Amino acid sequence: MKFITWNIDSLNAALTSDSARAVMSRDVLDTIIKQDASVIAIQETKLPRTGPSKKHLEVLKEKFPDYELVWSLSEEPARKSYAGTMFLYKNHLTPAATLPKIGAPDTMDSEGRIITLEFEDFYLTQVYTPNAGSGLVRLKERQLWDEKYAEYLAQLDEKKIVVATGDFNVAHTEIDLANPKNNHLSAGFTDEEREGFTRLLNKGFTDTFRHIHGDVTGQYSWWNQRVKTSKVNNSGWRIDYWLVSDRAADKVVKSEMIDSGIRQDHTPLLLEIDLG
Repeated sequence: MKFITWNIDSLNAALTSDSARAVMSRDVLDTIIKQDASVIAIQETKLPRTGPSKKHLEVLKEKFPDYELVWSLSEEPARKSYAGTMFLYKNHLTPAATLPKIGAPDTMDSEGRIITLEFEDFYLTQVYTPNAGSGLVRLKERQLWDEKYAEYLAQLDEKKIVVATGDFNVAHTEIDLANPKNNHLSAGFTDEEREGFTRLLNKGFTDTFRHIHGDVTGQYSWWNQRVKTSKVNNSGWRIDYWLVSDRAADKVVKSEMIDSGIRQDHTPLLLEIDLG
């Protein structure tokens, strides 16, 4: 099976705006469409609290005519049009979808951050992990999130193989970002966040990119759009992942980034896996 994940940084804007950035986002969507994946995971949809509008659904149906949709939205008391996730899956598939709450702190459980699809032999779950924020104002809450999320994945793993993806908002090791020394205290590369990701992997999960590519450097999934030269100079971070249960690691065929051209911010990731 072929799966794709992408933090789009506003599906809302990509489907309704004519800004230069929205046009670039639609170009990336067209690139994704050509992959003909079985399932596509999208993070940071930023859809309104009422859900996708008529226009959103029309454009999605036009671009993805062979897919069904399921989404999770930011709801009270969380901010409006914030975070959010969506799955698109081929319409011959019949997964059961859930929008789990994990007992996260603050408003994190109300921000539409997790969707899980249950198939006959495996779970496919996506996450948009909370950012620790400017000045690390949300680091303590983020640490508790990491603990709760790891427990959630471990519970799924007790039942079936787990395939987990999304924007985990952490560069795990120094080779996962271009400038580790300058970012030691930055959100996404604190000791606490890295240790949280290590604990998650230690519960029985494999980082498929490292499994396939070893210690290769210079391959990233995110470039800061506030720094105009970040992508040109490849000053990136690898903070988006495809994880699988350890017992399914040998089933991974391919795990790699999809070229998003000149568009900065996140790039999509591809996973090909033989689940039999």
